[in-house]
Amino acid sequence: MTTLKSKLQEDLTSAIKGRDELRSATLRLTLSAITKEEVAGKSARELSDDEVLKVITREAKKRREAAEAFAQGGRTQQAERETAEGEVLSEYLPKQLSDDELEQIVAEAVAEAKGAGAEGPRAMGQVMKIVNPKVAGRAEGGRVAALVKKILAGV
Repeated sequence: MTTLKSKLQEDLTSAIKGRDELRSATLRLTLSAITKEEVAGKSARELSDDEVLKVITREAKKRREAAEAFAQGGRTQQAERETAEGEVLSEYLPKQLSDDELEQIVAEAVAEAKGAGAEGPRAMGQVMKIVNPKVAGRAEGGRVAALVKKILAGV
C-alpha cells in the first residue's frame, strides 16, 4: 500500500526528472514540513496519512494566505507563484466541499445541537464539534465557522 508521503516522494522524483521547478520546489518544502513534524516531540515517528494530510492542508493554507498578502502588496509575481504552489498541493487534498454541501452539513449540525438543547450564539462550540469531523480536510475552519455563525444568528 502506498502511503501519501511515499506518493509525494515519488511525485517529487518525477518532477525533478521532468525539470518541473515549481512542482519539485513545492513538494520538497512540503516533505520537509512533514519530516519536521515527524521529528518534533520526544521521539521521531512516521506520520499517518491523516497527519500528512493535515501538514499538506496547513502548507496549502500558508500558500493561500501568502498569495493574498502579496496580491495586496502589489507583488503579483510572488502572488502567482504562491497560488501555483497552492494548486500543486490541492491535488493531494480531498475535494473541497461546495458551499451548498457545506451549508447542508452545518444546517444538520445546528438542528442536532438544538435537539440537544443548545441554541443561539452559545451553541457555536457544540455545532463545531459536530461539524468538524464531518468536513475534516474538505473545508477550511474559518469558512465553516463563518457559516455556523451565520446560521446560528438566523440570517
